[in-house]
Amino acid sequence: MSLNWKEINLILDELDLAGAQIQGAAQSAFDVLGLKVHKRGVTRQLLIALSPGACRMHETFRPFPKSDRPLRFAQFLNSRVVNGWIEEAAQLGDNRIIRLLVKRGEFRFRVYVRLWSNAANCIVTDENGGVLDAMRRLPKKGEVSGGHYAPEANGGETESKTHRPTREYAIREFAESAPGDSFNAKIDALYAEQGGALSLEALREQARRRCEGSMGRLQAALEKLRAKEAEFAAADRLREYGDIILANIAAIRQGDEWLEADNFFAADGAVAGDAATRVRIKLDPHKNPAAQAQLYYEQYTKAKKGRADLRAEIEAGEKELGEIRKKLERLLAEDNPLVLAKLLGGAGRGTIGGTKSGAAAGDKKRPGLAFKRGDWLLIVGRDAAENDALLRRHVKGGDLWLHARDFPGSYVFIKQRVGKSFPLDILLDAGNLAIFYSKGRNGGEGDLFYTPVKFLRRARGTGGSHNAPKGLVIPTQEKNLHIKLDEKRLKELEACRV
Repeated sequence: MSLNWKEINLILDELDLAGAQIQGAAQSAFDVLGLKVHKRGVTRQLLIALSPGACRMHETFRPFPKSDRPLRFAQFLNSRVVNGWIEEAAQLGDNRIIRLLVKRGEFRFRVYVRLWSNAANCIVTDENGGVLDAMRRLPKKGEVSGGHYAPEANGGETESKTHRPTREYAIREFAESAPGDSFNAKIDALYAEQGGALSLEALREQARRRCEGSMGRLQAALEKLRAKEAEFAAADRLREYGDIILANIAAIRQGDEWLEADNFFAADGAVAGDAATRVRIKLDPHKNPAAQAQLYYEQYTKAKKGRADLRAEIEAGEKELGEIRKKLERLLAEDNPLVLAKLLGGAGRGTIGGTKSGAAAGDKKRPGLAFKRGDWLLIVGRDAAENDALLRRHVKGGDLWLHARDFPGSYVFIKQRVGKSFPLDILLDAGNLAIFYSKGRNGGEGDLFYTPVKFLRRARGTGGSHNAPKGLVIPTQEKNLHIKLDEKRLKELEACRV
């Protein structure tokens, strides 16, 4: 439940913000803001939360985390409002709109904190009501830079009945709170446990759902891999079949479809004549006996390699499963809801901290080379194993794939940016990398083809017992590009390597 107007007045009375200096602003999520204020030797951390059902502003006694990347509104406050002095802090009537009058040098600002459950916002204006910025930009309501917001005018802005049902309000009482605790402290403790989307209970449940969902998908994938590994466990039998065919080469006639012979690989102690000492081997009637044996040897070699690839993939999956379990333990052990919300990507948004499978932690685990060209990320797989790993875990359907035509070499990927097409200059960067990291490099130029990753089809047998090499793909809807290596461009790219 959000704060009512009587509780807001009590919180402001306790805070006594008039005469305090704003010393810092930070956002841990798009709807959670922290302000550091200082007055008469005492520094406080104010929490402003715009989460539906838990809108509030009060002092928080828990460490306030910063976002991993600076968020827009906090940056605006730090550049325009921070280091200003609060001249007045008051609620406008009983409307649950807090107004802070802030003076910084010769400039005066108004910071409005509107604590309406379904229309919460924090808006900064100049003295005339011109909107400088808003935590939530709402163009239709004029709550955007260049708009106008002055709830005091014409009798003041009021909540509609939809937002604010008619009833009597009272200040909540807390039987379990410690004697002498301020109302701010009581509210801070209450919302940590029962603060809707920002409560520990809700955030921990969110962490469980995400982690357990990831673990469930991983476990299902591991079961399939283990079943396939069991199929490859019979690889040694293929080699044995080849040896038995060669041992009975004189008994095989062209056109035979089966060979029945003694199995000299039978377990020790088997009695001659038992089924365990005989074996029936399928033959290709169009091949001679030596070719029959060679066929089984080739199948053995491929099955053995496929088994090794599967084992490596299973071990990687088991390691990832263990990391997610540890991550869940860490998340559940966190007792600061603000930190937990940050780790989860902000109340109700984002991904588990560190597993986007991404951001910083994911980048460290990503194979290959990476180049950052402006806002575009280019990734290069240097061999078949890296190409395969990138395809499996680090690129998505909208990313662009490039590969030198007629030459073995690297896969190059351009990571998609939402709503943006791939610029020609970035395409030329990726094309240079594709030729440079291929066998066509010595010629100084070459053709390549490119297509979105969603139009790649894995060649049958990748990582298995068939003929397709690891990482091999078949492109469709591909386009062609001829590239002449540009030494200047390559040097610039090397300087952009991350």
